[in-house]
Amino acid sequence: MQPQVIRAAGSERLAGQIYTPAELAALLNAQAEILRANDGGITFSGGEPLLQAEFACEVIDLLPGVHILLDTSGFGDQEDFRLLLDRCNLVFFDLKLIDGTAHRHHTKQDNGLILYNLEVLSASGKPFVVRVPLVPGVTDTNENLTAVARTVRGLPGLLRVELLPYNRAAGAKYEAAGLEFKPGYDETRPLNINTQVFEQAGLQVRVA
Repeated sequence: MQPQVIRAAGSERLAGQIYTPAELAALLNAQAEILRANDGGITFSGGEPLLQAEFACEVIDLLPGVHILLDTSGFGDQEDFRLLLDRCNLVFFDLKLIDGTAHRHHTKQDNGLILYNLEVLSASGKPFVVRVPLVPGVTDTNENLTAVARTVRGLPGLLRVELLPYNRAAGAKYEAAGLEFKPGYDETRPLNINTQVFEQAGLQVRVA
């Protein structure tokens, strides 16, 4: 286990530890009995766990009997996604923008792979939750929320949709890394937390 030091804006801070799969699994297994007793488990989130799929799979394989939750954007290699799906019990799947042009504009990436992996997830038989991060004027529009509802309606395995209110902590993280935060949208704009479009589609929805 090695400490990871981040240097930014003229300062240093300890950002975490570097573990081998076996080292991390040993640390997590030490808590496994407590987790099981409280109906808990281990969440693999990020960042994006699909970018470290091999590592995550190795760790999970060393966690027998532990409930595994995969929290992902769905943007990753299809085979890596399938490998992790085989090893998890529940999936939190983020959907930000359905319109491909808008997705490329705001993320600089195409969303075709994300939508394909959503189909793979639904066909896998794993239970999952679709989570929509609400960004003012970007993902919280009635048009986008209606498109999300239309996309996920009727998908086997879907438990519910969760709307995640915008978190303004990102700006401070940019500053700590010596970067300028230019969101390209008005952070102060009131969020459109429209649950009705999901309810009207017959979907269970909640604000997380």
